[in-house]
Amino acid sequence: MKHRAIKRRNVVIGIGATAGVAAVGGIALNAGAATANASGSGDSSLVFDPDAYTELTTTVTDTEGTEHAVTYHFWKAITYVSKPVDATYQSLNVSVPVEIDGTAVDASNAPILLANSVGGYMPSSVADATGVGGASMGGGAGGGAPSGAPTAGASASPTASASASAPGANGNTNATGGAMNTNQLLALAAGYVVVEPGARGRGLKNSAGEYYGSAPAVIVDLKAAVRYVRSNKGRIPGNVDRIVSAGTSAGGAVSTLLGASGDSPIYDRHLKEIGAADASDAIFAVGAWCPITDLEHADGAYEWNWGTNALSTGKQVDQTVSKDLRSQFAEYQAKLRLRGLKGSGFGTLTARNYDEYLLKQYMEPSATTYLAALSDSDRETYLAKNTFITWDGEKATFTWAGFLTHVGARKKTVPAFDAFDLSAGENNEFGSATTANRHFTAYGAKNDTTGLAGKRVESDIPELLNLMNPMYHLVEKVNGKRSRHWWIRLGTNDTDTSHVISANLAARAENLGDEVDHLYYWDQGHGANTDPGDFITWIAEVTGYKKAKKK
Repeated sequence: MKHRAIKRRNVVIGIGATAGVAAVGGIALNAGAATANASGSGDSSLVFDPDAYTELTTTVTDTEGTEHAVTYHFWKAITYVSKPVDATYQSLNVSVPVEIDGTAVDASNAPILLANSVGGYMPSSVADATGVGGASMGGGAGGGAPSGAPTAGASASPTASASASAPGANGNTNATGGAMNTNQLLALAAGYVVVEPGARGRGLKNSAGEYYGSAPAVIVDLKAAVRYVRSNKGRIPGNVDRIVSAGTSAGGAVSTLLGASGDSPIYDRHLKEIGAADASDAIFAVGAWCPITDLEHADGAYEWNWGTNALSTGKQVDQTVSKDLRSQFAEYQAKLRLRGLKGSGFGTLTARNYDEYLLKQYMEPSATTYLAALSDSDRETYLAKNTFITWDGEKATFTWAGFLTHVGARKKTVPAFDAFDLSAGENNEFGSATTANRHFTAYGAKNDTTGLAGKRVESDIPELLNLMNPMYHLVEKVNGKRSRHWWIRLGTNDTDTSHVISANLAARAENLGDEVDHLYYWDQGHGANTDPGDFITWIAEVTGYKKAKKK
């Protein structure tokens, strides 16, 4: 007979409820909890044990400031593949509410929030978690970067830049830009099942000196986690046909990729190698915050967006390179033949009209929401400091040039993602088993400054790009098993990527007939999540889930 230890701890989270208004989240985790999960080797390890849980009680403060006592069952560090490369990362935690505010609930048919903590394409682990929302970056006691992670050129990497921007992201991002546990806690208090998967990431190195976390490891692992959950229908609580992924930054990219690539056969070989369950890896809906994706076109999109903005030092980047990349973006955007969202009044989106589209569809509505929520005196003060905005009492309007000046310094140098000196985190993400960093665009390779003999991308790169890019599954090989519901968020002041990236994703999904909820948070930076309560409500709406049933 298994022992079910009952331990109590408090988790308090304070967040704002209004989109576009800054909020601060503070998380306090206290006592840890023992685990009783039984993980074995071979196929038996892929069978979920319903009895191997610890019972915990947590206090969650919702977006209205109301505290909720939540008792939940917690399964820790379940290895989700039968042939793990590294179980420290290839394992997941499950949290299932059984009592909310003194009322017993039945979450057997509740939506499942699959929340990853990936940031900077670094590895993430749940091995040290003591309860819901306890995933960390890199695993180990410190939860830091993995052993063997490259350090050269760190200032140009997503890891460094995301860390710098985290304080401006409402305390909702971890050190590498991945999401904290706001969504998980609110989901648990709403009666949802929460699954938190770890995943391999860039920089991991084995005893033989080989890298084993580069692309496509992260998406293969997350797909394997989904397959594990779906293969345990009837054993694992929750509705396995209503899995909603959530992630921020690179985690937002892989959350998006999960939704776009459901059951795509191009991953089959990789999934078989690690012993993934024989089940579907399609998910129902996607939650993505500031997704760092479409990497082979991200440099051009970044320069189109931020090319004229100076770095924080006041220095301009190489404008010849910037213009080259802007031209590449214009060609790419024209080939996409995307149409603006319904009701936007925009037809085909091109490099020539995208600035006006972003203004009318996203930026001005975002500023309007923000200003309308301020008191009269605060609004007057804000407008006095930001004279680029015209306010007619109901709506904010401004020019693209004014908006760029308002945002100010760009975060990254040029190229932002495929650095000529191979210093960017994405160069590391596309490394091989024996090479830490590699170019993944023809332009980056052609202009390499590290002394590479052949200035071309290596032969396996095109396949890797397809494996890592959700747009491949939405444009080139339209996937009928994709998610049909998309929640996409980005801060207007986020210069970690281009605003075009998420807007293209939203436009393509809606052009295909999917339901899209996409907006920008005014004056927020990388990783912002200022309407998490709305996200939890959205999950209930799109999944058709009313509320947790009373037992």
